[in-house]
This record gives sequence, C-alpha cells and structure tokens, in this order.
Amino acid sequence: MDLRSISNAVTDTVNPNILVTVKASTGYTIGSGLKQVPSYAAPVTGFAQVQALIAADLKHLDDLNIQGATRSIILRGNLNAVVRTNSKGGDLVIIDGETWLTVAVLEQWPLWTRAAIILQDVN
Repeated sequence: MDLRSISNAVTDTVNPNILVTVKASTGYTIGSGLKQVPSYAAPVTGFAQVQALIAADLKHLDDLNIQGATRSIILRGNLNAVVRTNSKGGDLVIIDGETWLTVAVLEQWPLWTRAAIILQDVN
C-alpha cells in the first residue's frame, strides 16, 4: 500500500503540489586557485509538496545552527544533505526560480523523502 499517495491526495487539496527541479550533488571538482567547485547531476523535474517546518524540525535545525528561510519538502525519490563520506554537498532544489539547499533529511523511505531545505543567495 502506498500511504504517501493516499496522504498526498488529501494534502494536495489544501496545499497544491508544485513543480520543482532537483540537482543531486555529485561531489566537487577542483577549480582555479585549487578551490572546490560543487558539481551536480543533470536536473530532474517533478512535483513536490512544500510546507512549513513543524516545531520539532525547527528545534533540530536550531541544534544544527542552521538559520535562514527554511521549508519542508516532500517528494518521490531521494534527497540528500551533506554526505561527508562520499564528499558530497547537499542536493539543490529549484522552486519558482529560487535555489534551495537540502540541509537535513527528516524522513527517508523507499519511495519518498521529507527534507529540510534552506533558501540560498545565488548572487
């Protein structure tokens, strides 16, 4: 039974799913001046549920000293935050032209992921 599809059918009526683009981190390359330059896989587009964070998630991010405009995102597939053992940074999510960084995976199941994302200043 796909409980995510059942619950999404209900939440989508109140808070519609939106089209997002995900760029999965593939690690980094070395640029000029021997600086690390993040690299990403080809973008993948799909629908996601974007919501405010609940109090427990806000406390978790506060404990990690993460500040800024944050949201919770629920989507089919996997999102990853920093994976130091693989030398990967967080995955990027593009929503309405704004770039958000995955900073914490809150729930990860075989078919879907719920993660905390933070708005990035890309200027």
